[in-house]
Amino acid sequence: MQSYLQTTDWKYRLEIGEDVRIHEILGSSRLDWLLEYAQGYELIAIDEAQKIPNVGQGLKILIDNVAELRIIVTGSSSFELSGQIGEPLTGIKKTLTLYPVSQFELQESHNRFDLKQKLEDYLVFGSYPEVLTAQSRPEKIRIINKIAGSYLLKDILELDRVRSSKLLLDLLRLLAFRLGKEVSLRELAARIGIDYKTVARYLDLFEKSFILYNLRGFSKNLRKEITRKSKYYFYDNGIRNAIISNFNTIPQRNDVGALWEKFLVVERLKLQSYKPIYANNYFWRTWDQKEIDFIEEREGKLHGYEFKWGTKKIRAPKVWLDAYPEATFSLVDREGYLDFIT
Repeated sequence: MQSYLQTTDWKYRLEIGEDVRIHEILGSSRLDWLLEYAQGYELIAIDEAQKIPNVGQGLKILIDNVAELRIIVTGSSSFELSGQIGEPLTGIKKTLTLYPVSQFELQESHNRFDLKQKLEDYLVFGSYPEVLTAQSRPEKIRIINKIAGSYLLKDILELDRVRSSKLLLDLLRLLAFRLGKEVSLRELAARIGIDYKTVARYLDLFEKSFILYNLRGFSKNLRKEITRKSKYYFYDNGIRNAIISNFNTIPQRNDVGALWEKFLVVERLKLQSYKPIYANNYFWRTWDQKEIDFIEEREGKLHGYEFKWGTKKIRAPKVWLDAYPEATFSLVDREGYLDFIT
């Protein structure tokens, strides 16, 4: 598929990485072919660019030899795309991460009342664009299942050394049911009966593919603090719920606290990326079960946030205040959550 469009600013061409004709040109490294291909265009945009063999080298030749040419490459598999273009374009590329639609973005077309009215939908179905625009509940379920099937299995199973869809799904289901809870590699490996090094490789793959986000424990060497375990959050609630085949409404669920925590963590990540806010993120817990859901370390200060679906007022743990007297602490509930993520 190919189209040539003229805008008031740039003349550009759009390509699809599955087109074998483009493979021959962009994968060839032949300067004469590439110059002829780009002649007269100011912008080239390529979707699924990771499908093109040696695309990184071809793009570098274009950048080095065609003045003022702008190139945009996108791909559903960020892991593969990064591998294809990473080394050839080191130092001359800019990487943009496109998350599922954020509340920060939605506030441009929805007021705060509208966002709150649709909150339960975001918790159950997530915020992929096609899901957001679906008109009915059955349509949302169909779309999110389709996304989960192609995104989680088809693309990842195409990568080297991944052979078992069952193991991938077993690991993802285990993490989905342990949403918001701390896990260790050895615990996960024991539960699904594989080597912990394989678990570590799969988790790394899920992180690089933007399926899972790893939130690590915070410590300044206070002996009571736990730091060896991690929490894993799915970037999209809909994907998580598709994995466990549970699209029940919020009143019918027993995991709303975990969904709420995941929603706030990932929406905060999106806000950090888009504003931007430069911060290191952690959770905090002690061996005697004192905990704070989310810690931001920014500008040399610590900011603690506790997430509650209800509106019960809580105080920061005394051990936290004693250990970090300069730190702040805030409750994020349904009343004020938009201030935290928008």
